[in-house]
Amino acid sequence: MTYRRSTEPGLAFKHHLTAEVVENEGVFLVSERGVTVLRGAGVTALAPLLDGSRTLDQLADSAPAGLPPGQVRQVVGRLLESGLLTHRLPDAATTPDEVFWELAGVDGPTAVRRTAGATVAVAGVGAHARGAVAEMTAALAAGGLRPHRAGRDTEPPGLAVVLCDTYLDPELEALSAVYRSTGTPWLIARLTHEQPWIGPVFTPEDGPCWNCLAEPLRRNRPAEAFLGQALGHPVRTPPSGLAAGRAAGLHLTCLEAVKWLAGQRHSGQSALWLFNPHDLTSRHHPVRRRPQCPSCGEPGLMARQVRAPFVCGSRPKTGTGTGTGERSMTPEAMLERHGHLVDDLTGVVKEIRRDPRGPGFLNCFHSGHNPAVAPTGLAAVRSGLRGHSSGKGTTETQARVSALCEAVERHSGYFQGDEPTVTAAYRDVADRAVHPDAVQLFDPRQYAGRAEWNAAHGPAHRVCEPFDEEVPVHWTPMWSLTGDRHRLVPTAMLYYDAPGVRGPFAATSNGSAAGSSREDAVVQGFLELVERDAVALWWYNRTRQPGVDLDAFDDHWVGRVREEHRGIRRRLWVLDLTSDLGIPVFAALSGRTDKPAQDITLGFGAHFDPRIALRRAVAELNQMLPPVAEAAPDGTGYSCDDPAVLTWWRTATTDNQPYLLPAATGHGRGPEDFPYVPRTDLADDVEAAAQLVRGLGSELLVLDQTRSDTGLPVVKVVVPGLRPFWTRFGPGRLYDVPVRLGRRSAPLRYEDLNPVPLFL
Repeated sequence: MTYRRSTEPGLAFKHHLTAEVVENEGVFLVSERGVTVLRGAGVTALAPLLDGSRTLDQLADSAPAGLPPGQVRQVVGRLLESGLLTHRLPDAATTPDEVFWELAGVDGPTAVRRTAGATVAVAGVGAHARGAVAEMTAALAAGGLRPHRAGRDTEPPGLAVVLCDTYLDPELEALSAVYRSTGTPWLIARLTHEQPWIGPVFTPEDGPCWNCLAEPLRRNRPAEAFLGQALGHPVRTPPSGLAAGRAAGLHLTCLEAVKWLAGQRHSGQSALWLFNPHDLTSRHHPVRRRPQCPSCGEPGLMARQVRAPFVCGSRPKTGTGTGTGERSMTPEAMLERHGHLVDDLTGVVKEIRRDPRGPGFLNCFHSGHNPAVAPTGLAAVRSGLRGHSSGKGTTETQARVSALCEAVERHSGYFQGDEPTVTAAYRDVADRAVHPDAVQLFDPRQYAGRAEWNAAHGPAHRVCEPFDEEVPVHWTPMWSLTGDRHRLVPTAMLYYDAPGVRGPFAATSNGSAAGSSREDAVVQGFLELVERDAVALWWYNRTRQPGVDLDAFDDHWVGRVREEHRGIRRRLWVLDLTSDLGIPVFAALSGRTDKPAQDITLGFGAHFDPRIALRRAVAELNQMLPPVAEAAPDGTGYSCDDPAVLTWWRTATTDNQPYLLPAATGHGRGPEDFPYVPRTDLADDVEAAAQLVRGLGSELLVLDQTRSDTGLPVVKVVVPGLRPFWTRFGPGRLYDVPVRLGRRSAPLRYEDLNPVPLFL
């Protein structure tokens, strides 16, 4: 039949492909990314005809001899499904732009039409950025884009490019609100510094928004954020960079704008991209939408979460062995699910890094500032043992996950403004409030001379002002798992850096825990309360406790750690601190054996399973060792400047602090001395904790502090009456329990309590 050339777009191989037929081999499709070989008589016969001059029907009608129309349609269908064919006019010239877009997975002609038809608005925020608007506009025009002419173009711009001197300029918040209201996507860039910052593209319909980015940027640069707040304007630095680097930044920003308008979408467009001109490397820092963001999310999420009853569900454990810690997820699974939270610019956690001090077996990892020491991160805080959020574990992965969880726990404990509060005097809410004195447990005598005491002691040991029941304060509801109702607790006791009416309170990390599930977090927070209560009973009463027979536990990891301690001239031993609650609590201690100063360090652990409690105590001991690991016999080498800690290391010995040693009588405790029945579900552990608290005549209070932008469960647990291990000397368990347990024949006098505050 006679073939008539088509005047409508026909089928052809895509612009970026060159088709070469090799007899008896097949069709070779060549692009700059490589070669694809197609084999088969049908495709080999059709390839020369796929030049845009024939439609599918014409290909079927003019198929080479022996190739049925049905087979033609089948071959062409497979090529279309594989993304190898497009429709184009036979004589249409192929441009480099079209080839580029098709290599990017975008239809070339469509992308070219989009970029030609859209306009781009350019704005500058900050003196240096405003000076670069003309350059940016010229670069966009050179890239084939049309600048938007305000007041003249009837259509809104397809994209706005906003240059700034700092990503934290408050003017950007107002600009973001305008673009959200008009539905305009915008690309932010900072080009006046050493490393150009480009992106993300903020899209009004889904986010993240500028506030979602600004929040982690402020948090991960606390010094700059604090200074900007103090000065009342953003912290600015002199512009830096070379002309070539500046030009590169302009054109890279232009490239991102062109790609967006062409319709190319990839994950990097929702990230902050940094270009290093020194070595030509770059990094993407992911920016994620915060569901609770007041600008683009639901700011009431946290209030609804806190006000809802806290319901524990079935949560099977991953195992009951000592290597798992009886969690609902393995450490590996936790790292896979939540590892994205770590990023030095845009992450919830700035970093997780191994402590370089001391031998590697210590498995100590740090994950940023500890707000329990100083909420702002800028106070004149000494570099004590708790200056950082840290992690511990028997393996590197466990320690990394532990550091991640502690950092997220502390982040979640910051007051962020969306927490529900009630402002009232205690007398007006006494029927549903917990009296602060039942939690803080100060003795009235501690208020006398508190100014002098506080000046000489760290934040954890400072004495608050007496609580005035007539003065209004902020309260936050906690859910009572033992009473099935909400109880009010002062907000400033539950959140770091809570503003407004704080009252005489200070938030601590006591009972705060992150976990693999909410049930897991409740269990861990409760165990911490049990642990610290038992430690306080021992430490301030200075009773001699039974030793733990480490050989009887036959734990290969603990045995290896003992050997490692010997290798660094230290001796390791463990005390049994288990209290009337019956949950195993251990204190692991380590002291130098080669010099008069023993550098005694401690670590604590509690768990229903005595084997896990032992591992936790030893792992925490290792966590506390780095600052003292390189101490020399002459008294130098301590990488810590907290006077209280240094005084302890240099002066405390087992001779002048005999309560650090095991009791002289009785056998060392082994696993058989701790009745333990494994449970397979964390919900059962929560119920066991509730039963113990009921036996005390107290309440198990929980506050779900999980933040929607992290998804990692965090819970604050409070049990009124349980003692923290800081200097809280009010009446109660500190005096009564040692007598009930037979450790003392009569309650110790207030004046005779250990004068050395626990320094951990």
